Amino acid sequence: MLQIVLSLLGGLLVGILFKFIKLPVPAPPLIGIVGVIGIFLGAELVNAVLHLF
Repeated sequence: MLQIVLSLLGGLLVGILFKFIKLPVPAPPLIGIVGVIGIFLGAELVNAVLHLF
């Protein structure tokens, strides 16, 4: 859980820094983020199903 919080804080700091120096935010558009979440959830679903059998 600590890694997730630190990752979020690091991302926030990078986003703030990039906005202050007027650079484009180095992150994929929202659709890309949703895709990454979908990939993660799909992999976790497979792991859960495999542990049942």
